[in-house]
Amino acid sequence: MSHKRFPLFLDLTGRRAVVLGGGTVGLRRAAALARFGAEVTVISPHLSGALEGIRHIPRAYQAGDLAGAFLAVAAVNDPSVNAAAGREARARGILFNRSDDPAACDFFFPALCEGGGVTAGVVGDGSDHRRTAAAAQRIREMLQNNTTH
Repeated sequence: MSHKRFPLFLDLTGRRAVVLGGGTVGLRRAAALARFGAEVTVISPHLSGALEGIRHIPRAYQAGDLAGAFLAVAAVNDPSVNAAAGREARARGILFNRSDDPAACDFFFPALCEGGGVTAGVVGDGSDHRRTAAAAQRIREMLQNNTTH
């Protein structure tokens, strides 16, 4: 069963975000959070790419790593690690996103569309990713074509 998702835009300026996992998904989410002002820490033994302006702790997740975070993202290729991070986040009252289990998420990463001082986020109900991506692309094109108006 799919659920409707409420669009909520947060001011992340200066708020601590922890991303577990240094693969493609983790780094993409870390970069997006940093771009919107979050103070991001990536915890991962290895990184699949470069990080700029983002703190990296080169080791695996350990209980207690989420202390003081406003939000956390678990994007590790080990469901048991993601689940443990989810339990810690819930116990600490931290907003949580898990890349491998939408049902365990408090929030979702939208397809970000930016241009001309406007930010839009597109999220589907999970049933048709292509439709969501196509909608985001149309919004991006509209924002790029109307940046001077």
